[in-house]
Amino acid sequence: MDATPPFQYSFAIPAMPSLPSPSSSRPRHSIGSSFSLGPQSLLNSLAEGNQSNTASNPTSFALDPNRSILPSSPFRSSPAIPRRAKASAGRHPLANDTTDIFQESELEEDDEHETYTWGMVDRMRLWRHDALMQHLYDTAAFWGDKIVSWTNDPNDAFWLAQTYFQTHQYSRAERLLTRPFPTSPPPPPRAAGLANGTLNPFDSVRDAKGKGKETVPQTDPLHDSRLPVGGAGELLYITNENADAVSRLVDMSVACRYLAAQCQVRQGKWTEATEMLGEANPFRGSGRSGPAIPNMDGGIKIEASMCHLRGLLMLKLNRGDQAKHCFMEALALDVKCYESFEQLISGEMMTPDEEWEFVQTLAYKEQTPADADFVRMIYTSRLRKYKHAEEHAIARTKLVEEYGLGDNPDVLYSFADALYSQFRWADCFVITSRILGLVSVHAPTMPLHIACLYHLSHLHSKLFILAHEMVEREPESPISWYAVGVWYLTAKKWSEARTYFSKTSLMDPRFAPAWIAFAHTFALEGEHDHAVTAYSTCARMFTGSHLPLMFVGMEHIVLSNLPLADEALFAAHSMCDGDPLLANEQGVMAYNHGQYERAAELFQHAIDLAQVTHSSETAWATTYVNLGTCFRKLKHYPEAKGAYQRVLQLDPANAVALGFLGMVHHLMNELDAAIVKYHETLSVDPINGHIIELLGLALENNIAAGIMGQKGIPGGDEEWSKKMREHRRKGKAVAKAPVADHEMSL
Repeated sequence: MDATPPFQYSFAIPAMPSLPSPSSSRPRHSIGSSFSLGPQSLLNSLAEGNQSNTASNPTSFALDPNRSILPSSPFRSSPAIPRRAKASAGRHPLANDTTDIFQESELEEDDEHETYTWGMVDRMRLWRHDALMQHLYDTAAFWGDKIVSWTNDPNDAFWLAQTYFQTHQYSRAERLLTRPFPTSPPPPPRAAGLANGTLNPFDSVRDAKGKGKETVPQTDPLHDSRLPVGGAGELLYITNENADAVSRLVDMSVACRYLAAQCQVRQGKWTEATEMLGEANPFRGSGRSGPAIPNMDGGIKIEASMCHLRGLLMLKLNRGDQAKHCFMEALALDVKCYESFEQLISGEMMTPDEEWEFVQTLAYKEQTPADADFVRMIYTSRLRKYKHAEEHAIARTKLVEEYGLGDNPDVLYSFADALYSQFRWADCFVITSRILGLVSVHAPTMPLHIACLYHLSHLHSKLFILAHEMVEREPESPISWYAVGVWYLTAKKWSEARTYFSKTSLMDPRFAPAWIAFAHTFALEGEHDHAVTAYSTCARMFTGSHLPLMFVGMEHIVLSNLPLADEALFAAHSMCDGDPLLANEQGVMAYNHGQYERAAELFQHAIDLAQVTHSSETAWATTYVNLGTCFRKLKHYPEAKGAYQRVLQLDPANAVALGFLGMVHHLMNELDAAIVKYHETLSVDPINGHIIELLGLALENNIAAGIMGQKGIPGGDEEWSKKMREHRRKGKAVAKAPVADHEMSL
């Protein structure tokens, strides 16, 4: 098998323009260095960090976009440069500090007999982190606020903002991250505590040589730059002498800027968040960004997370194409950023060919050398199953046999998705039921499970019960109300179903099944114009899916708008040429244009595609009927008979196939066989007027031929044509088209 050609990163976003600042502005750390919250000041800091070493610029660690937030984890919280200490039974594991997000990791050789004495700040940091782990957020915020007041340490401020974020105090967290913040610790309290026997909170490390002593600048607290400020006008209270010692956390750390943008997104400040992150990736082209540059600490690059958040903002601003490029850039920068992958796949932002090419050519080896194969396979298993059936099967097999993920919900979902794409509803239902037995809710699986309940008529009662349970258990989840809408769809209550699908799309505008089902209600109700409008809306929102365009073409076929149907089906085919249902619809259009040979080729192609994906042949009985009809129009009667007989093998009670097979026998002068098939058709559909007339005609012909006479049509083909014209005229009052030109079922 030929290897997939390397994917060229064709997505290109204009570079972030530099934000101008007046020539008289103060240095970078001053508050007036920029009139915007944009990332330009952060880039300036990064440029300075590139030109200096760690010792001269200790904040360069925080400005590296290739690092994660791991160094600022609760186990690495101390702002002090770490020092080795003897193992002590009384030392808590959280006190084994290594580094933080604002300084480089440095090791200092200490004396063998150095000991570590806990100070008040150390103890309160321990309280703060332990409270966070136990979800006592008010406790963490209470003690964290005291720590920040004592230390003015940006790392402590970052964790206080994280605590506010966890408690949904987004405005408070944003204010902490964007307000002026001193870059040096405040002076110690005047009541130092020696008089009353207490320990100074800053005297955390003491020894005979004075090593590890935290030096506090002796400044007048009355002129401390850390004054309460609320708005832009209050910046005047900070004097020029203190301006150089004050900065914003968002200018000191990439992690703080990312957290501030998250707070703005939660508050619905789309424009402010976009300004905070930049319209495009500001680190692109800086020499420290790109898919080939590995993560520095094994986590997820903050740069990739910022690109992902930028993509979510683009979706909020209805910039779907830019959102797609942001998600692609985020996943290219760090293949571990699963949320960007999920947005691209579940949101169907790329065509099947694009997503396959993109996912297969990501920089797995460069970013995760030890786990490259696993990450590639787990992502491959989530792609759409129209093509590359063999590769999908190999990936699923390896995940089960080599990695032991046979009972993992995500791997089981891949199996269920493959079965669903093959129209094997019952088998898919077995897998989805297994998944929901392992986990109560699995977001990708729920639409498949509900769809299987819809297609399997004997399970409609289970769908009713499931919908009630989901609404009672998770009323805020869009999928719960989607299940209610599908239940009404099974009951053919189109208006009620439409109401709940509309509610689902309002709760989650990116939930594609609700939009498609909403349009289906119009089509099933016979409101084809409204259905076209709804499907067109889906096509605009989910630009990587060919299904909305295919459904638009199907509706235009019903409305006899053949040019518009051709245009829609051609556009759908340009996006996905591996869907057998689309090939069937193209065959219907060729038949309507009188191109019977072309139609027969397309119907055969649809059957071949279904066999490639191991699809259920029962689901394609209609395509076999269409193929036989094309052969009958071409007077290839043996081939037509074979197609109809194949349908009857799959569904012996198919009235359409029985009737058409009787017509083929009639045309081949096999009157006895034709009469038998007509009778079998009427046993399934007793009031079919067309078959009744054809049966009468066959009986007349059989009587006219006599027992020993030649079997055939009295008067020859001309008489047959005359009888059929009369039959067409009679049938117009009952149906739009006669049996000979039967409108093909979709």
